[in-house]
Amino acid sequence: DVAEAEMEQLRASMELETTEGSEWSHALTYTEKMQANIPSNEELASLILRSSMNRSVSPSLKEPEPAPEFHRLLIDPALAETANSEVADVCALLLLAMSLREKYLFVPDNPAGSFCSTFPTTRPPVDTSDYVVEGVDGVFRVYENSDAVERGEELYPFPEFAVYAKDMYQMLRIASYGPCKTFCYKRLELLEAKFRFHVSLNSNKEGGEQKTVPHRDFYNLRKVDVHVHHSSCMNQKHLLTFIKQKLRESPDETVIFRDGKELTLKEVFESLNLTAYELSVDTLDVHAHNDTFHRFDKFNLKYNPCGQSRLREIFLKSNNYINGKYLAELTRQVLDQLEGLKYQLAEYRISIYGRSPGEWDKLAGWLLDNKLLSPNVRWMIQTPRLFSVYKEAGTKGVDSFHDLIHNIFAPLFEATLRPDANPKLAELLKHIVAFDSVDDESKPERLIQKGIPSPANWTTSKNPPFPYQMYYMYCNLSRLNSLRQAKGLNTFAFRPHCGEAGGTDHLASAFLVATSINHGIMLRKSPVLQHLYYLANVGLAMSPLSNNALFLSYSANPFYNFFERGLNVTLSTDDPLQFHYSKEPLIEEYSVAKAVWKLSAADLSEIAKNSVLQSNFEHVLKEQWLGPNYWKDGVAGNTIAKTNVPQIRVAFRAETREAEVGLLKNSALLSQAIEDVKLKLFRF
Repeated sequence: DVAEAEMEQLRASMELETTEGSEWSHALTYTEKMQANIPSNEELASLILRSSMNRSVSPSLKEPEPAPEFHRLLIDPALAETANSEVADVCALLLLAMSLREKYLFVPDNPAGSFCSTFPTTRPPVDTSDYVVEGVDGVFRVYENSDAVERGEELYPFPEFAVYAKDMYQMLRIASYGPCKTFCYKRLELLEAKFRFHVSLNSNKEGGEQKTVPHRDFYNLRKVDVHVHHSSCMNQKHLLTFIKQKLRESPDETVIFRDGKELTLKEVFESLNLTAYELSVDTLDVHAHNDTFHRFDKFNLKYNPCGQSRLREIFLKSNNYINGKYLAELTRQVLDQLEGLKYQLAEYRISIYGRSPGEWDKLAGWLLDNKLLSPNVRWMIQTPRLFSVYKEAGTKGVDSFHDLIHNIFAPLFEATLRPDANPKLAELLKHIVAFDSVDDESKPERLIQKGIPSPANWTTSKNPPFPYQMYYMYCNLSRLNSLRQAKGLNTFAFRPHCGEAGGTDHLASAFLVATSINHGIMLRKSPVLQHLYYLANVGLAMSPLSNNALFLSYSANPFYNFFERGLNVTLSTDDPLQFHYSKEPLIEEYSVAKAVWKLSAADLSEIAKNSVLQSNFEHVLKEQWLGPNYWKDGVAGNTIAKTNVPQIRVAFRAETREAEVGLLKNSALLSQAIEDVKLKLFRF
């Protein structure tokens, strides 16, 4: 009788939602909208909402449930070590580092911190018709009008580079300060031990809690591949099949201009002494093997099928002789596969190099004209740190680092202020969710120090250091975000590659300016920064299979240690073309991690939930996938019917973090003041 009553309640809730609809029920179907116009990300989101309407859970499951009673590990305050003056100073320094992050980081003005433009707000858009944007020496400044330019009154001030350099120096001193390292190492070890005790005492209860959730399991949880490069988003078998298909169907199509003449696809392969029959996965040689370990240069060559750059240009470039036709077809096939999988989603990174402002127009035309928009995919922009390459090649229009920054950001400010002047780029920006910065971190570079050239004066053939580039990327992105937010437009997260092979300064600079980072394995060598990333809940999109081929063997990967300690980690694929074999590379990543680290169902659900939280999919979709209060801390923000993460696990994580932050605050009170500590330990 009880079961029948519950079923009746579920049917009633489904009928109510179907008849009354929702705020998204008026949206056209994907096909109809594509025929009429280009759909926005929010309209793509509505399709997912509509498709899940008839499978809604009952209202009772939408409210967060209290966590069942579970065993807790409590440390008796009477027996705990009393904080001495050194510990108090350390805690004050860690709080100081946290305040430095708040000083720089752009956080969208809404409760969920969502970067999309559809979060409910009563704030009207600002009239920007008289706004003036000036780009001087690597920095774009926004003024209300020409009079404000003369007065030097900019609208969205951001700390100057000299201030950032001092804060970076302070971060590095904190990270290398002996008492800080000792304290953070002990706290991280304790966090790890607490988790192991928790699992030992409560794993059966967590499993039992998951079993009471109808329908939901690992396979129908939303999982977002938050770190994957578009040009290698397919697996090697898929690429091989596509190349063979083109050789059969379009051998006489002109595909490239090389050596002063146009070549057909058949002529290109004849020049390589290859036929379609002879091609195999081994012939393509795009997979990363042992020869790429600590050899990023050899890894980059794996993007060339059969070791030939001309094949990369033909099949894996959007800006080529055939206007990216083949890559668009490949991409559409991958998008169709993802839409068929339904519960797997991705955020693809596509490159803007900064060699010319016109790159944005070409990218907008390629992406929109080929209709490469999907409910399951959002797009990110990655900017390779290749200034030295452009200088050595004598690239026209890139005489200084300021030129590179100008080429990247000038079109964005222009399209934001005057969308009618460049409607395609303005439309493209509605579909971009974040920016990334990529390249080999293991290259040696100079440190930021007094006398370092400004962007306009950086004309050497050497690359600017990583923290230098992070600052100029983010200070412009932050101002662009402030301008777009004032106009009621979507904004962009900053999620750079960091901590794959670089030094402590890379991780310190990302802590100041990055929303989240990709890789982060070098945090294992800095307990202070690792502890700070935990306290600030900075997202880490980790790719153990990628690291295994490039920098760190799988058994030594710190992913599981980070997970045990409570860092905000998730799994991602990075480059399926180079590292994976199956049609579902993200599931491949999860399955290997489960086998190696013996992850439980609760662990997998928590990692999958983290992937959605780290992603920049729209707020309405995250509400649908995680629950109406997904951005809140603790049990209040977890709907187990959506996430399959046990409330016991969520309560443990929240209580542990709250205790850790409380320890810092209470101990720091014993210090005279944060400013006194700063003057005492870090005199400039």
